[in-house]
Amino acid sequence: MNGILPLWKPKGMTSHDCVFKLRKILKTKKVGHTGTLDPDVTGVLPICIGRATKIAEYLTEAGKAYEGEVTLGFSTTTEDASGEKVEEKTIDEVITRDRVLEVLESLTGKIEQTPPMFSAVKVNGKKLYEYARAGIEVERPTREVTIYDITLLDDRTEFSGETISFRFSVKCSKGTYIRTLAVMMGEKLGIPAHMSDLTRIESAGFKLDDCLTFAEVEAYMETGQSDDFLLPLERGLFHLPKCKISDKVAKKVLNGAVLEQTGDVAAEKGVPFVMVDPSDKAIAIYQVHPTKEGLIKPVKVLAQES
Repeated sequence: MNGILPLWKPKGMTSHDCVFKLRKILKTKKVGHTGTLDPDVTGVLPICIGRATKIAEYLTEAGKAYEGEVTLGFSTTTEDASGEKVEEKTIDEVITRDRVLEVLESLTGKIEQTPPMFSAVKVNGKKLYEYARAGIEVERPTREVTIYDITLLDDRTEFSGETISFRFSVKCSKGTYIRTLAVMMGEKLGIPAHMSDLTRIESAGFKLDDCLTFAEVEAYMETGQSDDFLLPLERGLFHLPKCKISDKVAKKVLNGAVLEQTGDVAAEKGVPFVMVDPSDKAIAIYQVHPTKEGLIKPVKVLAQES
């Protein structure tokens, strides 16, 4: 079995839980996810099967989109609804739509985020959530992420109440913490906040409509249609530049050859691109040679397993 399975991740499971369950359903060990989704988060989780596990990192690098809900009035230890309350404030003001839109606009573009203590980011070889569970506070690395777009999914002109919730959609780069984004919205409004709901609606070009549930995957397997639900690994490389090559060059590529950079390869140093054969099959990932001028070298060969 080789290909990509866009899975609908249910609430209450980690990404690793999903991989473990699929290994049993598909009866194969070669299964890998394409980035951690918190247990409380539902939505698109592309899963790589067989040969497609070689390209998992490229799916992880691609952009993502979410629909979420922020609740103003209290913050939590985990920055989402599963954590314990940290700070609480009764909202005694009316927040206008324009003010909310100004906050969303101010968070669009390149921003800096500090990952939450309950996250898988490593500090000194240990995950932050391990420190958090032990009650140890450590200095967290600040990272730059890109918010391409935030849209308010609420048509109210005014927001009021002891707590206030509103929904939003966001398109962002990899490494963005939507939990932290929700907290930042609250900070800019001067009110403690947390992310109360989140669904990933797109990841690496895969959308909700592409997804299958565990039950649907099991049904395919029971009827012997195991090849009908896996998408070709090329779908996971859509965002990378492509270079079409002849059968003759393809043989060299499959052997991992270093090649001369031709006019067909318009790539920058450090930017991977896909070598595709005459039938549009991806056979390797290449990049401009870091030290030898005018040459390109393989990063990963995606040859069919014998």
